Amino acid sequence: MTAPFTIPTLETERLILRAPRESDFGQERDFFASEDSRFVGGPLPEQQVWRNLAMLMGHWAFRGYGFWGLEDKETGTYLGRVGLWFPHGWLEREIGWTLMPHATGKGYATEAAEAARAHAYDILGWETAISQIDPTNEPSKAVARRLGASFEKMYDDPLYGPVEIWRHLAPADLENGGMEAYA
Repeated sequence: MTAPFTIPTLETERLILRAPRESDFGQERDFFASEDSRFVGGPLPEQQVWRNLAMLMGHWAFRGYGFWGLEDKETGTYLGRVGLWFPHGWLEREIGWTLMPHATGKGYATEAAEAARAHAYDILGWETAISQIDPTNEPSKAVARRLGASFEKMYDDPLYGPVEIWRHLAPADLENGGMEAYA
């Protein structure tokens, strides 16, 4: 038997980042049945969506970090997932976000990704992070820009094909207001 693990809960002004739950499945299933999921490997059959949710939990068990379920602090509404990702074979440690269609355009991805990045840098001791973004996913690139990340290079991901690698500011650069990265 493997040792139990704990998924920390993070809070921002409007959001709760909490452990993924099986109750998230319905919205994840509907999302991955639609074309809205095209930037994150979808559409997918519901059996694969369930397995993907289980994989999110397994990542926490193996790595000690992963994707949080994202919910509205005021209403408890499930908004998507945001977190830290580095499965075997992945290019580098990543900060990622996937929002449900009803949650886009409200700044949730940026707000939650800032909290996830702070956890990665302040608690886990990461010195850098990337975000892999589909070249045609303009909203996701806008989130990366708001986070202070910048385009670094193209990468041919074995699963997703050509993706853009966006480099996040290092902890010291964030402390200096981001100016070190541009000096």
